[in-house]
Formats: sequence, C-alpha cells, structure tokens
Amino acid sequence: MTTLDDNARALARRLLDRYDGARLMAGIAGPPGSGKSTLADAVVAEINRERPGLAAVFPMDGFHFDDTVLTDMGRLAHKGAIDTFDVHGLRHMLSRLKGNEDAVVAVPVFDRAIEIARAGGRLIGRETGIIVCEGNYLLMCEKPWDRLKPIFDLTVMVKVEVAELRRRLRARWEGYGLDEAAILHKLDGNDLPNGMAIMAGSAEADVTIDN
Repeated sequence: MTTLDDNARALARRLLDRYDGARLMAGIAGPPGSGKSTLADAVVAEINRERPGLAAVFPMDGFHFDDTVLTDMGRLAHKGAIDTFDVHGLRHMLSRLKGNEDAVVAVPVFDRAIEIARAGGRLIGRETGIIVCEGNYLLMCEKPWDRLKPIFDLTVMVKVEVAELRRRLRARWEGYGLDEAAILHKLDGNDLPNGMAIMAGSAEADVTIDN
C-alpha cells in the first residue's frame, strides 16, 4: 500500500530532478477533504529536507471572497463552491510567482478558524525555486479556470472514495463545533457536490493519487 510519505517522496524527487534553477510550479488539486493540503505540506517538507529553503506551499484558499462579498452575492451558505473564489486574482498571482521577477511576493492565506483570508499572510522570496500550490479547482476545465493548468510544470489530482470523503469532512466540521443540521448542510449542500464536480470536471493530471 502506497502511503502519504511514499507519494510525497516520489513527487519531491520528481520536482528536484527537474529543477534547473528556474522556478517550478506544481499544482495539487482534489476535492475538499482529499488530503491535498497535507500532501502539499509533505512534498515541501521533503524537498526542504534535501535542499533547505528551496520549496514553499501556496494555498489557493487565500482567494476566497470575503463573507461580506458572499453575503451580497447571496452565496455565503455555499462558501467553497467554485464561484466563491477570485479566479482571476489567483491566476494573476500564479503568473507573477511563475515569472519570479520580484524579490519577494506577499500571498494571502486563509485562516479557517475565523473564516477570513489574511492578505500578506505568507512571503515567498525569489530564492524559492519550487512552489507547490494546492486547491480544489486548480485543474477545472470550465472557463476561466482552464487558464490555470498551463501555468503549472507538474499537476497532481488527489482522489478519494465518496464514503471516505464524507467521513473525513464530517470529522472536520464536528471538530469546528457545528451542530448536526449545519454539518449536513456542509456535507450534502456544499462539500460533497463540489467534490463530485471536481472529480468529474477536472483536466487529466500528470499524476493521479488515490488517497
């Protein structure tokens, strides 16, 4: 059985072998609860174990629309759906990072504890040669999301059986203290439909991982 560590080591090795001094961008996509964030962190840790400071994680979640914007849109109850993200802002940031012209780039980071994206939550310097971006919709085929995939040098899709996704997501929301009605809304009204759409509507990745 292939473990998370095995997958992380394999992806890290692939990126290190390809790295020639020019910045590399990897994209790890998958449904909510698939483990893509954990995998991205593990890949970066594995690279930095061999080449300290070479790699950094860049989460897509920093491009959530703010709750006030989603309230105005009538979409707050569906936060996390594909239309609740600033796809154009994300694309421009990915292109800026890929170009690596600036000494340092401040990227937003989503704080799940308070449901707010913190502007300038992480700094990525020019010396960071490998960036691992993780997010639900990075490989979606629908416009304008289809403009993201060409930016990446390596793409990964993390897939999980629906029953296992439900178990993981229920545990996540229970951990945040939601009541049963709120959990069911999150699962059946948002997370699982989004996850199914991601698995059905994403472009083929360079690497597919069954987690």
